[in-house]
Amino acid sequence: MEGTYDFGLVGLGVMGRNFILNVADNGFSAYGLDTDPEKVDALRLEGEGKKVDGTTGKAQFIQHLSKPRKIMLLVPAGAPVDAVIADLLPLMDKGDLIIDGGNSFFTDTNRRAEELQAKGVHFIGTGVSGGAKGARFGPSIMPGGDKAAYELVKPIFEAVAAKVNGEPCVDYMGAKSAGNYVKMVHNGIEYGLMQLISEIYDVLKTGLGKNNEELHKIFTDWNNDRLKSFLIEITSEIFVQKDEETGGDLVDIILDKAKQKGTGKWTSQNAMDLGTPIPTIDVAVSMRAISSFKSDRLKAQNLYPKPALPANLPSIQDIEAALFFAFIVTYAQGMTQLVAASKEYHYELDLAVISKIWRGGCIIRAELLEDMRKAFTKKNDLKSLLLDEDFARKLNASVGGARKVATFAISAGIPVAGLSASLSYFDAFTTGRLPLNLIQAQRDHFGSHTYERLDKEGIFHTEW
Repeated sequence: MEGTYDFGLVGLGVMGRNFILNVADNGFSAYGLDTDPEKVDALRLEGEGKKVDGTTGKAQFIQHLSKPRKIMLLVPAGAPVDAVIADLLPLMDKGDLIIDGGNSFFTDTNRRAEELQAKGVHFIGTGVSGGAKGARFGPSIMPGGDKAAYELVKPIFEAVAAKVNGEPCVDYMGAKSAGNYVKMVHNGIEYGLMQLISEIYDVLKTGLGKNNEELHKIFTDWNNDRLKSFLIEITSEIFVQKDEETGGDLVDIILDKAKQKGTGKWTSQNAMDLGTPIPTIDVAVSMRAISSFKSDRLKAQNLYPKPALPANLPSIQDIEAALFFAFIVTYAQGMTQLVAASKEYHYELDLAVISKIWRGGCIIRAELLEDMRKAFTKKNDLKSLLLDEDFARKLNASVGGARKVATFAISAGIPVAGLSASLSYFDAFTTGRLPLNLIQAQRDHFGSHTYERLDKEGIFHTEW
């Protein structure tokens, strides 16, 4: 029936189909659009008995939506988003709303919002995290843009989002591209956490000789304590997954080349533009790049033998403390970037709200996020988690384990770039006087770049 569906969705791949079924499960009628008739058929099959349908025709799609139309795009970032908007725009009316639910780069979102505003159509850049399962049963949703336009879709988003203590894991992030920016940094933190987990896995496997069954138990135990998080949970499950073809442990058969879609790189690049250090995230991006040099790494392995394992092995408690420490430092780096971006781009982000909606549904959800929510609620202008007294106690209690594990790994030739970067960031951030006075002297010596002094105000230059 024309004009009766509450919500439209373009892109009925796995994410899109799961999201639209989630909408239908929560009492809203939904209509989908995809150029592939098989995907439309799959939606109808899975949505049997629900008020959900789809089509391959854009005119029919538009006609079936109630006004003002609320249309979400779940298509690949970049040119495909612009192409879909260009296709739909001639058929839309003023006051309609387009929601980009993909991982679009934030400057693209700003451009699209301005272009559509000039045509009287609302636009909201919206981060969605949780993977296919989250889309189906409750993701974390990060909308940003025109706040009044968000009100049009707020009831639907609050219904479909994950819930923690009855609170939906969705909230308005801020003006312009705030939603896409927050999702970008979310993904950067995700890169960092995944790199740290892989390093700890290597320390346990290569350094301590733990087998996959033992690794499963260790990570399961950790997930029942202060490291409780989605990534630790799925890691524990990975170690007991068997390969259907060989019957062996699947994790041991997977090629050690990690791919990326760009959001981690964007986070790192933009942090440098802002002058905000996020070394753990930076090195996580670099390690994925290094992993791609598989054939070169195999050749180099024969040229450079690894040192013998040190006699003093770290304990499981030390290793858990190291991961806990580095997790906090990685979250702290991402949150500090959000503080800087909020000021630079006038987003007016509320980090307590961001922490709240990341507690459920998203990939980086963890018990720690409730502590972060409390920290930012207590002091809404907190520049870094490292300046919060509660987090200082956690870091002081765990940094010893991080140092032991890093020392062991470096001595054994086990690469722990993420852990090392976390420690170096922590040590630099907590050092009142760094040796960069020497760098300023060098810059002035070779390039007359000037320097400042400790003992008086002003800008100075010396003829060296």
